[in-house]
Amino acid sequence: MLELKKINKSYKTGDFVQHALKDVSIEFRKNEFVAILGPSGSGKTTLLNILGGLDRYDNGDLIINNTSTKKFKAIDWDRYRNNCVGFIFQSYNLIPHISVIDNTMMGMTLSGVKEKTRRKKAEEALKKVGLLEHAHKKPNQLSGGQMQRVAIARALVNDPDIILADEPTGALDTKTSVQIMDLIKEISKDKLVIMVTHNPDLAKEYASRVIEFKDGKNVSDSNPVNKEEADHSKFKIRKTAMSFMTALKLSFNNIKTKKGRTFLTAFASSIGIIGIGLVLSLSNGFKIEVDKFEKNSLSQAPIIISTQAMNMSEENMEKMMGNSDKKLEKYTDEKKVFVQEDIKESMMHTNILTSDYIEYIKKLDKKYLSGVSYQSVTALNVINKNENGYNLVSDSSNWILLPTNPNENNEGIIDNLYDVLVGEINEDEPGLILQVDSKNQVFKSSIKALGLDGDDVSFDDIMNATLKVAINDEYYLSLGQSFIPNQDLESLYNSENSITLKVQAIVRGKKEKELMTSGSGIGYTNALTKLIVEKNKNSKIVNAQRELNYNILSSQPFDNSLDSTNNKDMILSYLGSESIPSIIYLYPKDFESKDSITTYLDDYNKDKTEENTIQYTDMASMISSLSGNIMDAITIVLIAFSSISLIVSSIMIAIITYISVLERTKEIGILRALGARGKDVKRVFNAETFIIGFASGVLGIAIAYILTIPVNIILEDLSGLANVAKLNIIHAVILVIINILLTLIGGAIPSRMASKKDPVIALRTE
Repeated sequence: MLELKKINKSYKTGDFVQHALKDVSIEFRKNEFVAILGPSGSGKTTLLNILGGLDRYDNGDLIINNTSTKKFKAIDWDRYRNNCVGFIFQSYNLIPHISVIDNTMMGMTLSGVKEKTRRKKAEEALKKVGLLEHAHKKPNQLSGGQMQRVAIARALVNDPDIILADEPTGALDTKTSVQIMDLIKEISKDKLVIMVTHNPDLAKEYASRVIEFKDGKNVSDSNPVNKEEADHSKFKIRKTAMSFMTALKLSFNNIKTKKGRTFLTAFASSIGIIGIGLVLSLSNGFKIEVDKFEKNSLSQAPIIISTQAMNMSEENMEKMMGNSDKKLEKYTDEKKVFVQEDIKESMMHTNILTSDYIEYIKKLDKKYLSGVSYQSVTALNVINKNENGYNLVSDSSNWILLPTNPNENNEGIIDNLYDVLVGEINEDEPGLILQVDSKNQVFKSSIKALGLDGDDVSFDDIMNATLKVAINDEYYLSLGQSFIPNQDLESLYNSENSITLKVQAIVRGKKEKELMTSGSGIGYTNALTKLIVEKNKNSKIVNAQRELNYNILSSQPFDNSLDSTNNKDMILSYLGSESIPSIIYLYPKDFESKDSITTYLDDYNKDKTEENTIQYTDMASMISSLSGNIMDAITIVLIAFSSISLIVSSIMIAIITYISVLERTKEIGILRALGARGKDVKRVFNAETFIIGFASGVLGIAIAYILTIPVNIILEDLSGLANVAKLNIIHAVILVIINILLTLIGGAIPSRMASKKDPVIALRTE
C-alpha cells in the first residue's frame, strides 16, 4: 500500500548541501509494525516526514495505493495527512489551550465530520486508551504518559491506514513506555505502523520488521516485501475543510489563556472607536436638536413661486461657491482670458405664470396648506393724517400681503406663527396688521406710515389710527392722453369713495417660530387687495392703459420682455387691473406636507422643456441643507482626526497577530500535521483578529455610550440643551463592523505568513 522508489532528499545551508536520504527504496505491507533504526542524522525522521506528507522529496516517487504522488499539489498532501496518516510524536504535540477531547477530535473536525459523530468517535478512542474520564481536562493537567495516550487516540480517531510514530517513548519512563508500546503493537494488528527509534532492544521486542538506516540509506531490512504480497488497492481520499466556527473556537480558547493582554489590546484598539462614537453621538444629537428647531421654526416656511426664480441646481451652486471649472486652474499662468457664462444669468429662471398654472395651484389639496398668498404688484395709494397734515405713505409698496387660511375649520398660518397682543384678525375685512419683534420694537417708518410719532406709542393709539386708500378715478387726474397724481391729499382722505383702513391687530412672532417671525412691519389682508382691484379694474386710467402701447405713467414705450418691470401687463396690474399674481406663497402645514406640496409642483414640470418649467424656492430646504452641510463637514473633519487612531490600531493588531503567530508556531505545525490546509491556518488567525476586532469594537461603543453621560452634563451646563449626545444604534453597529474589517486587514499579512510556514520547521519550534 505504501512504497518508496529511489527517494532522495537534500537540505541546503548556504553553499553546504546535506544529503538526508539517498536513493531509498522500501515497500510496506498493509498491516505490519515496522521499526526504523539508526543513529542520529541517519535520515530516520526525514523519512518519516516524507512518508507522512509533511516534507517533500527532491526526486524519486512515493507510491500510495498504486498512485504516484509526483503530481500531488499542496491540497492533496493536506488531505493525505488528514485521512491516511496518524502521527504520534515524541513531544506529544497537543494543542495546550483546548481540551483533551477537542485535541482528539481535531483531525475529524478538519475532515468535516459532524459534531455528534466526531464526539462519539473521540470518546470511543479515549476509552480505548483509558482516558475517557479525563476528556474535558487541558493537556497540561495530564502526565507524560497520559498525554502520549491522547496523541495515540488523536492518531487513531480518524481511522487512518498508516500510523507514524517518532520516538513515541523517548520522553517516558520505563513503565509507561511498556504500556505505550503494548498499545502501539495492538494497533499494528490492523494498520501499518512505522516507528522511528534509536533503541534496538525496543525495536526487536515489539516490531515485526526492522529496517536499519545509516548515512541516509537503508542498509538492512529484516522482512522485505515479496512480489507475491503486492497490494492492488486504489487510492481514495476525502476533502478536508476547517469551518470558521472551528477556527473561532480555537482562537477563542487561545485568547482565554491571555485575558490580560487581550483586554489591553482590545482597549487600545477601541480608542479610535470611542473617539468616532463620541463625535457621531454629538453630531447625531445636535442634528436632532437642529431638526427639532427647524421643524418648530421652519415647518411652515413658505414655498415661493415668483416670476423670477433662482435655479439652485448642484452645478449652479458649485459655480456660486467658486468650485466649478477646476480644469482651467492649470491654465492660469497663460496670457489668455477665459470667458465664462455670467453666474447670475445662469442661475436666474423666468417663470411664466399662466392662468392654467394658477388653476393648477388652486387644485392643490388644501389639507397640506396652512396658508396661501397670491401677491400682485397692485399699488396701495395710502394716505395718513397727523398733526402736520395729510401724507402719502410712500413705503406702502413694502407692506406684506398676509396669507389667507385655505381651511376654514383649521388653524391658519397667522395663528401658528404669531401671538395676538391686541385686537382680532379678520381675513374677510380690509385691514392692517402691525407686527412687532420679540421686544415689542417696530421701525419708525412703520409708525410714521400710521400717522403716529414718538419713541413709544401705546397700543390704543395704534388701534385708533385711521388711514385711507384713494381709488384710481380720484387719485389719477386726466390731462388729455396722460394722467397725473392728485396732490390734494386732504380731499382724497376725506372722500366718501376712499377705502378706510384700520389696524385690526398687533401681533408678535411666537418664540419657537422666531426664525420666520423675527422682523417687524405692516401687513394687509387679502380682502383689501380684492376691494382695491374691484374698485379700480374698470377705472379711467386702467381702460386708457389697455388701449395704449406705452406706459401711461411715464410716457415711455413698453419693454414687453418677461423679466421687465415696464411691460404692459405689469403696469396694468400696478394700476389695479385684474391680473395673474406675480408671486405665490404656499405655507405648508408641516414638514411632511411640504414634501407633498413640492412633489405636486414637480409633477407639473414633467415632460416640459427647461424654459417652460416653473421653478420654486423652498426656503426651509435651503436653510436645512445649509445647516446640514455645515454639520456634515464638521463631523467629517472630526471623524477624519479620530480615524487616525483606527489606523494605528490596525497596525497594532498586525503586530499582536504577528506575535501570536510566533507564539503559536508549533500549533501551526500540529494543525498542518493533522491535515489543515494553509487557508485553514490563515482562517485560525483571521478568527483571532475577528474576535479582537469585535471585542474592541463592542468595548469602544460601550465606553462611548458611558462617556455620553458626563458629556451631556457638561453640555447642559454650557448650552442648556439636555441629552444632546445620542449615539445612533445603526452608527454603533457600523462602527463595530468597520473595526472588524480594519482588524482583519491589519492581521491579513501575519495570517498569510502563518499559512506559509513549513510544517516540519513549525513542529520543531518550542
